[in-house]
Amino acid sequence: MIDLTNARILISNDDGIDAPGIKLLEQLAREFSDDVWVIAPSMEQSGAGHSLTLRRPLRIHKRDERHFAVDGTPTDCILLGLQQVMRDSPPDIVLSGINRGGNLGEDVTYSGTVAAAMEATLLNVPAVAFSQYFASDMIDWTIAEKYLKDVLATLVTTTWPKGVLINVNFPEHEANGGAEVKIAKQGQRKIGDHIAERLDPRGEPYYWIGAIQSELPEDNKADLRVIEQGNISVTPISLDFTHYETFEKLTKAFP
Repeated sequence: MIDLTNARILISNDDGIDAPGIKLLEQLAREFSDDVWVIAPSMEQSGAGHSLTLRRPLRIHKRDERHFAVDGTPTDCILLGLQQVMRDSPPDIVLSGINRGGNLGEDVTYSGTVAAAMEATLLNVPAVAFSQYFASDMIDWTIAEKYLKDVLATLVTTTWPKGVLINVNFPEHEANGGAEVKIAKQGQRKIGDHIAERLDPRGEPYYWIGAIQSELPEDNKADLRVIEQGNISVTPISLDFTHYETFEKLTKAFP
């Protein structure tokens, strides 16, 4: 259990330190605590996944006492935040987001927003990733703004094991009667990406990866279905990728 009123909160994201979502998350976090820090990428890092910058130096740009921009990935931000900027005063919880767009199904493997929460989890700090789903031309932050505080307040009354992060997605439109919190499974939908082939000014082909071509899973408890129904999906994500049934089979195959 975390007492948010006395908590030191670290916020990061993958949309960049000046993104509307991270500003909203900071605003909401400050309604719980005065001790809120922001350490986030200086530029958008969507799709960076859980990547580290290894082949060039990283720089931390201090904007004020509690706002820092890092010229790297979300994972870099959390690593530098916990082991450099805040090493003498570590956070009690890491909040990542609010991402511009959902992080559902296989998105969690690509998402820099989830990766920031993942890195914090690996460093033994409880972490929650927040995302606002949208399918229309313009994103509306209303539902995240309306429900995020209640979701977070309830989450921190529980404890979750080491090696587990919490992934929260807000729907674009509320269900009739309001959005409900649904504990959801990570869904599966991927059947391919739309790839556009074009020519550059020299006549050489290049490729642009676009939207996922997908089908919704049949399982109504899958995060993708929960969002489609106008509810809020809350999914515990384990960092242990081991498939234990196959583990047992292989153990017997290689005695």
